[in-house]
Parts: sequence; C-alpha cells; structure tokens
Amino acid sequence: MMTNQPLSLVAPDLGQFTRALSRQLGAASPSHLTLMNMLARAAGFQNVQHLRAAGAVAQPMAELPPDPPAVDARKVARALQQFDALGRLARWPAKRHVQTLTLWAIWAALPAGQKLSERQISALIDGEHLFGDAAILRRDMVGCGLLWRQDGGVDYLRIEQVPPPEARALIRAIAARRSARGAPSHSP
Repeated sequence: MMTNQPLSLVAPDLGQFTRALSRQLGAASPSHLTLMNMLARAAGFQNVQHLRAAGAVAQPMAELPPDPPAVDARKVARALQQFDALGRLARWPAKRHVQTLTLWAIWAALPAGQKLSERQISALIDGEHLFGDAAILRRDMVGCGLLWRQDGGVDYLRIEQVPPPEARALIRAIAARRSARGAPSHSP
C-alpha cells in the first residue's frame, strides 16, 4: 500500500485553468462559472469570490519585506570584548556561544572562494588572533561549518554563507577596528 504524499498544484490563472479543464471534460462540462466555483470549493473556499478576496488580502502581505531579525546587543558586546583595539582575538572565550560568534569575525577575514593550504590558512588566522593557537580556531571553524577541510587537512576553503544577525554586527565592528591596522577585509 502506497502512502499519499501531499502534492501541490499551482495555477497562476484560474480562468485559463478552468477553460483547459472544461475542454478536457468536453460536452459534460458544467458552465465556466460553475466549474470555477467547484475548483474554489475543492481548494477550501466557499466560492470563487471568496478565493479572490483571500488572494487580494494575501497579495499585499506577501509584498511586505520581512522584518529584520533583532540583534542581541549583549551577545555582540560580549564577543567584542574578546578582541583588542585592532580587531585581533585576544583570548579564546570560555562560553561556547561567544566562541562561535568570534569565529564568524575570523571567518570574515578569510578570502572567499580561494583554496588555501594548512600553512596559508594558519598564517591568515595567526594574523587575526593573539593567543597562538591557530589549530583550535581552524578545527572549530570546520566544526561550525565555516571552513571546508579536504581529507587529510591539505586544503581549506571558506564556506560562503550569510552570517546570523549578531555575527554581521560583530563583523562590522571588527572591520572598523581592522581598518585601523590596515588589514584587508574579506567580509560578505
């Protein structure tokens, strides 16, 4: 026995869809309006006017831009405290959520779309932190899905994605600090 999976049907023009269905039904087809009302009822509406009214209300709502997600300023401030005045990560945070947020700032300093050897990626990461452990940063960036690592750790590549709102705010703040030391910015 096969289970029924929902199958979506989109008809951009109900009138054209109704005419095509009427042609398929041939002489047994009800009138155009009756067939449109039948289709509207099959879709869960009282009649075609109810369907039109629901579409008129939904259309302006669909055109509204989505609300931007709110930024948790406290999280950004906690992560920002981990960086020095020149935008370098001064210490590895104790809390995991702060660690992850700081990794986004390191991610933004890496070049996009460029395969790098372990030595090259370590050199770039070393320029962005002060505590001398590029390996922990590399591993955590791979674990968080910010870096791709070829088996054996031969090549690394920044994974392109849209940072979450807090990460975007932190990246902007760190970019301003990095510009004070003349560091290049590779942020999205």
